[in-house]
Amino acid sequence: MKPIKVGLLGIGTVGAGTFNVLKRNQEEIARRAGRGIEIVMVADLNPERARELVGAQCEVVGDGNLVVAHPEIDVVIELIGGYGVARELVLKAIANGKHIVTANKALLATHGDEIFRAAQDKGVMVAYEAAVAGGIPIIKALREGLTANRIEWIAGIINGTTNFILSEMREKGLDFDTVLREAQRLGYAEADPTFDIEGVDAAHKATLMAAIAFGIPVQFDKAHVEGITKLEAVDIRYAEQLGYRIKLLGIAKRTDQGVELRVHPTLIPAKRLIANVEGAMNAVLVQGDAVGATLYYGKGAGSEPTASAVIADLVDIARLADAQPEHRVPHLAFQPQSMSDLPILPIAEVTTSYYLRLHVADKLGVLANVTSILAESTISIDAMMQREPALGETQTDIIILTHQTQEKNVEAAIAKIEKLPTVLGKVTKLRLEHLS
Repeated sequence: MKPIKVGLLGIGTVGAGTFNVLKRNQEEIARRAGRGIEIVMVADLNPERARELVGAQCEVVGDGNLVVAHPEIDVVIELIGGYGVARELVLKAIANGKHIVTANKALLATHGDEIFRAAQDKGVMVAYEAAVAGGIPIIKALREGLTANRIEWIAGIINGTTNFILSEMREKGLDFDTVLREAQRLGYAEADPTFDIEGVDAAHKATLMAAIAFGIPVQFDKAHVEGITKLEAVDIRYAEQLGYRIKLLGIAKRTDQGVELRVHPTLIPAKRLIANVEGAMNAVLVQGDAVGATLYYGKGAGSEPTASAVIADLVDIARLADAQPEHRVPHLAFQPQSMSDLPILPIAEVTTSYYLRLHVADKLGVLANVTSILAESTISIDAMMQREPALGETQTDIIILTHQTQEKNVEAAIAKIEKLPTVLGKVTKLRLEHLS
């Protein structure tokens, strides 16, 4: 069988890893795919650097349009990132009958429905394992391995930069800004880390996982997104004392009212496996009705881990390129005509447990007033801790963990609590998930 011919858009960190792994393991990969896979053209804005990386093994050009229009290319790998040029080139490639492999979660989270619809109409595949959690095969698990299950919820540590920062804050007791600078020095964080630390990158990935898990359209604009920039070291310490760890989680949960789609710092019981995922590693926990909980762990970024996922997609396409489109796995796991219109719930309608930290005057009656307000808002207390003030101190912290309640109830209670004269400053609120 003739080899699959591939065009590569962008040969940065992941592109170079893909080229090198495909070259190094070409015999093994061909044995798995049943045919050879050859990169025949590379497009990069820096053609000279690209030629240094690939040598004379394939043609190098500076214009991606030459790749997507090349008549002999079967598959286009898009690794340039962003929303604009990437979207234009991917849609052109699809119109020209090319299959697509991409690691671009931002592109798919914002334009996925348009891209998948175009691919469906043209009868080509869009594969995107590398777009979520790097080398962890979570997309294949959700689309294929768990296909017999009704997925109930997903909770994932899906951004290595923020997990590294939170791990360092917990282990060393340092504040956010100090650890961020260290993460940048070590190369875990970009010079501009906004997408990572504000939760946007994780939200892109959570959006894709939610669409696959529940058979709903890609709806990044409806995700609730909070980062870790406002998280204080003191809350990490208090959480630890109460038996919890704080992680930035991407959560997608099916409820009777709709789908919860949210990214935010979350308290998790320290005994959970996912709570012990440290450093820049990723992990995704999936709850299915038949299989129960399954955990997927590994490197969420990096040149060769991500290349591993890119090449796995290439192998899938090599195996299925000649199959009838209706016999392939649908882009979002569910047949296009069977997608659901389950709504994405606003954050006010989300139900979970909460961690509340109140800085208060050390006076009689403070706790009674707070608990009375919580009771009026139908919020029950699961656990409580009060810091013993040092000699001469007139202020202290009260930590409250609640049972499950709706976010709007907590917000209403906090508004009343902050008006109490004995409550000093804003109440710190974090969400808590037991993941059981």
